[in-house]
Amino acid sequence: MPGFEDDLRKLESVVEKLERGDLTLEESVKLFEQGMKLSGACKQELDKAEGRIQVLVQGKRGVMQIADLEVESAEPSFGLPSEREDS
Repeated sequence: MPGFEDDLRKLESVVEKLERGDLTLEESVKLFEQGMKLSGACKQELDKAEGRIQVLVQGKRGVMQIADLEVESAEPSFGLPSEREDS
């Protein structure tokens, strides 16, 4: 099973090829589809990792305690409306 780093490297390669702009439309569409699958796989791995991350925070009276890490979602929209905007 490929890992996050492998999928990310493949995604970066796809993006580089698409940015060159020397592909046919059909090749570009196939690469775009591949990139979307890789992007989804990377996001899924990141979501799983986020669920496991915990950080130490300083609680009351200076006692260290474990708390869940709260991360704001900063997903790129790629110029497309988000699901929230469609509502």
